[in-house]
Amino acid sequence: MIERIHTSDVEPDADEVAIAGHVHEIRDLGGLVFLIVRDREGLIQVVFKEEREPELFEAVQDVGAEDVVRVVGEPLESDQAPGGVEIAPTEYEVIDEADSPLPLEISKDIEVDLSTRLDNRALDLRKPETLAVFSLRSKLLTAMEEWFDDEGFVDIKTPLISKGGAEGGAELFPILYYNKDAFLSQSPQLYKQMLMASGYEAVYETGTAFRAEDFATSRHVSEIAMFDVELAYVEDHHDVMDVQEESLRYALREAAEGAERELDLLDVDLEVPEEDFPRITFDEALDVLEREFGHFPDDPTDLDTKGEKLLGEHFEEQGHPAFFVVGYPDEKFYYMQDVPDDEIASRKFDLIYRGQELSSGGQREHDVERMVEVMEEEGVETANFEFYIEALSYGTPPHGGYGLGIDRLVQKVADLDNIKEAIMFPRDPNRLEP
Repeated sequence: MIERIHTSDVEPDADEVAIAGHVHEIRDLGGLVFLIVRDREGLIQVVFKEEREPELFEAVQDVGAEDVVRVVGEPLESDQAPGGVEIAPTEYEVIDEADSPLPLEISKDIEVDLSTRLDNRALDLRKPETLAVFSLRSKLLTAMEEWFDDEGFVDIKTPLISKGGAEGGAELFPILYYNKDAFLSQSPQLYKQMLMASGYEAVYETGTAFRAEDFATSRHVSEIAMFDVELAYVEDHHDVMDVQEESLRYALREAAEGAERELDLLDVDLEVPEEDFPRITFDEALDVLEREFGHFPDDPTDLDTKGEKLLGEHFEEQGHPAFFVVGYPDEKFYYMQDVPDDEIASRKFDLIYRGQELSSGGQREHDVERMVEVMEEEGVETANFEFYIEALSYGTPPHGGYGLGIDRLVQKVADLDNIKEAIMFPRDPNRLEP
C-alpha cells in the first residue's frame, strides 16, 4: 500500500505526514500556490511557497484539477485552511493525471441538473457532498446491522432469481434461466417465512429487489436496496413494529453521533425520535387527512403520495417524524385477514418517516388452510407457490416482518430531493448506465 494517512487524521504541529488524493482546487497567487487535496475523509490544504521550496513550487505549476497526487510534509495550524490545518510540503508527486477539461465542475457549488450529474457519475461521486451521502449511508446500514446482530438475528441471503413473484401488484423483470422462464426477485418475503417455519426464529437480510413498473417520480427506482426482517413467536403485529422502531431509532442515533461531519456537509440537523412512534389505524389516517387537509386519496384502500406527505407534516408538527399506519384493507394473502373479533382489516402496517413510506410489514398468516382459502378467493395460482405452502404445512409459529427501503431511508435522512441521489448507480426505466 502507498504510505499515507487520511486527511481527517492529520493533526497540526505533528510529525511529518504523507497524504494522497485528488486535486480538488488550485489557487495560484504568484509566489504562492494553494493546493486543496481531497480524499474520502475530507479536504486538506497544501501550501507551496516559491521562496521556501523552489523545486516543488516549479513542479506544482503543471498540476491539473482531479490529478491524483501524493504529498509529504509538515502539518501546521491554520485558521484559514479546511479543518484548521495545512501542510508545508517536503515531497510532491503526481501519481496520475486527469483528462482536461472536466465535463462536470465538482470543486464549486454550481447548479447542475440531476441527469447531467448521473451521466457523469464518476466525477459526481467525488464531490464532498456526494461522498458524504454514501459515507452516511454506510454508517446507517452498519448501525442497523449491528443492532440486529446484537439482538441475535441471523444474517441471511435469499435468491435474486425466482420462479414467480411474492407480490402480485408490481411487474416482474423476466429473464431466461437456462431453458426456463424466471424473474428477478421482487422480495425475499416467501423465503423469510419458510425460514420461520424451519426454526430460524429471527432473520435479517441486506439485499436487492427489482420492480419493473413504469414510473417517473422522485421516490421510485427499478433496482432497490432493501433491509428485510422476519421474526417468529410474535403475539401480533405490534411485536414487529417494536423491532422496527427500536432498530431505526438506534441507527438514527448512531448516525447523529457518528456522522457529524457528513451531516454538517449536507447541512442536515438530524432529529432522533426518542418518544414512541404514534400508531394509528388506516381509518384514523383517512380521518386526519379529511379533517386537517380536506384530502381524499383516489384509492380508498391505500394512502397516496400526497396523503403520506400531509400526514408527515401533521405528525412532525407534534414532534413525531416517524409513525405507523396499521390495518390496510384488501391486503395480500400472506397477511392476517378476516380474523374473528379483530378490530382491523389486516395486520399490515406502513412506517412513514418524514412524509414518505419507508417500509411495509405486518403479521403473516401461519394457518395454511386459511391462507390457501384466501389465495383461491383472490385468484392466486396456488400451483406457483407449492414450495411455500408445503414449507408452512409442517408447523409454523406466528410470525411477522417487514421490508425497509434503504435508499428511501438515506434520501430522507440526508434530505435529498430525489432517491437517485442516494444510490451510487441508480436504475430506472430510462437509465441502464453508467
